[in-house]
Amino acid sequence: MDRSLKNVLVVSFGFLLLFTAYGGLQSLQSSLYSEEGLGVTALSTLYGAVLLSSMLLPPILIKSLGCKWTIAVSMCGYLAFSLGNFMASWYTLIPTSILLGLGAAPLWAAHCTYLTIMGNTYAKKVGKLGKDVVNQYFGIFFLIFQSSGVWGNLISSLVFGQTPSQEAIPEEQLVSCGASDCLMATASTNSTQRPSQELIYTLLGIYTGSGVLAILLIAVFLEPIRDIHSDGEKKALPFWSTLLSTFKLLRDKRLCLLVLLPLYSGLQQGFLSGEYTRSYVTCALGIQFVGYVMICFSTTDALCSLLYGKVSQYTGRILLYVLGAVTQLSSIIALLLWRPHTQQLAVFFVFPGLWGVADAVWQTQNNALFGVLFERNKEAAFANYRLWEALGFVIAFGYSTFLCVYVKLYILLGVLTLTMVAYGTVEYWEAKNPTTPLAAGQTQQVVVEEEKQTKIHDLVPCDLELDFNLGTFWGHEPLAEYPGENARLLTEPPLSPSECFQSYLAQALAVLQPIPGVVMIHARAFPLLRVWVAGGS
Repeated sequence: MDRSLKNVLVVSFGFLLLFTAYGGLQSLQSSLYSEEGLGVTALSTLYGAVLLSSMLLPPILIKSLGCKWTIAVSMCGYLAFSLGNFMASWYTLIPTSILLGLGAAPLWAAHCTYLTIMGNTYAKKVGKLGKDVVNQYFGIFFLIFQSSGVWGNLISSLVFGQTPSQEAIPEEQLVSCGASDCLMATASTNSTQRPSQELIYTLLGIYTGSGVLAILLIAVFLEPIRDIHSDGEKKALPFWSTLLSTFKLLRDKRLCLLVLLPLYSGLQQGFLSGEYTRSYVTCALGIQFVGYVMICFSTTDALCSLLYGKVSQYTGRILLYVLGAVTQLSSIIALLLWRPHTQQLAVFFVFPGLWGVADAVWQTQNNALFGVLFERNKEAAFANYRLWEALGFVIAFGYSTFLCVYVKLYILLGVLTLTMVAYGTVEYWEAKNPTTPLAAGQTQQVVVEEEKQTKIHDLVPCDLELDFNLGTFWGHEPLAEYPGENARLLTEPPLSPSECFQSYLAQALAVLQPIPGVVMIHARAFPLLRVWVAGGS
């Protein structure tokens, strides 16, 4: 078996084991811990921590630990959340939710970075387009990963299915189910009774064991990987620049529009796991049906993920995005109109199936799109992706106990429309000015801190030492090296101090044009701005 494929499979099955546990628990939080909104509050706290983590941790951890160990360490937070459910309370679920959230952003950023590097490396090896191989790898990953929902929910349904038979759901309760649910709690009914504590412990024991196996699989079998575009890098980027890289990438106007994709992804996933499972399934059928219904979502999501990974090289991503948008738009409108009833059992499974068809587009194509458009800043790009997706989850779970379901559906409808307009705009820009992939073997990229799209070829060297608040210039030496930055700049004399200053300052200020991009500095240039190098010179 090819090493690249083997590593993709190891990552995929590691995530399968981990999210078999977490996915099952997430689907049950709003139903198991409905008292005082503990379940949805824990989920909202969790994704709030993901949001904060996305701002700070992914680039730092990935550069410090590498992708492999970032994945392994981050998985420990998910294990802590499973353990916290054994004694579920405000004092256990909230802290462990924070731990999980802090690990989630580095986990996903490292996974996306790993697959993107692996795909581009293999593509160069066999002479294929990098984006096609990356799409295929994400398709394989999400085929296996999305099946975690099948196993996690199947386990929960089989365990909770041992609960004694329930009585028929009264008609007066059915009236308040679905889009009409405004969380105006009626008296507890048989359909919303908690399973016995013994059954809950059994389920949590299975989930915890699955999480332990996931960590061991990654730690033992996953090979470390190095980005081929940093082979020449001798020193890591400064701490502060790594810390701010996530925010700095937002200067790219494409990313400013594309953040709506992960934001909507979080909103629609939050609706399915928080609202559909509680207001449609648990309300009308009972908690024992939650797992079976979510299996339908996970199955279609997994199969479509594999399909989209294969066909995207023939159809292009635009057609797939249209398919996802139309499918989810139709589902949202239908959910607004449908009144769930126990005699319409099949319909409860149709909606998660359609949701999976659309979600597979968001999962596979969003990740591949970010990997292709922001290949030079993969860690920061995927950190942004998880940040905005986490914000979507926070919003979805945050307003869960305050808004009626039909209001949440209208919000989804509006955000989906805006998202597709923003995505279409970026595709239009890409059609006019396609993103150029990094060339094989490219090892040097000098990037000015202000990241301006221009070139400087003839800055005049100076026989003068100048000290500015933006950087320090050393002159009249055969070699000048910026401390802390792997930049090697040749110098030579001489101009008079006044001539040097005037020429130097004028040309340096010319750099400060408000144009986003990358500046390639000539080897003999003496930049006013501090620079860093992504490879040796």
